Amino acid sequence: AWGTGRRKTSVARVQVKQGSGKFVVNGRPMQEYFCIERDRLVVESPLRATEKLGSVDVTVNVEGGGTTGQSGAIMLGIARALAVE
Repeated sequence: AWGTGRRKTSVARVQVKQGSGKFVVNGRPMQEYFCIERDRLVVESPLRATEKLGSVDVTVNVEGGGTTGQSGAIMLGIARALAVE
């Protein structure tokens, strides 16, 4: 399932599919892309709420804004993709 999230000047295109919990942001692992733990928790929050953390693969292309805006856009994109799924 695909979802698009926007926050301020950030735009994230998110793909969520069944898998082993792999999380890639702009071709890099999420832990490497987001150095601040707060941003990682924001990004994972829709997966935790639906208890899908670790059971789906998430691939993200995000651009624009800073890390906080990007994490908010990714969160919204994941939530929209999960709602479609």
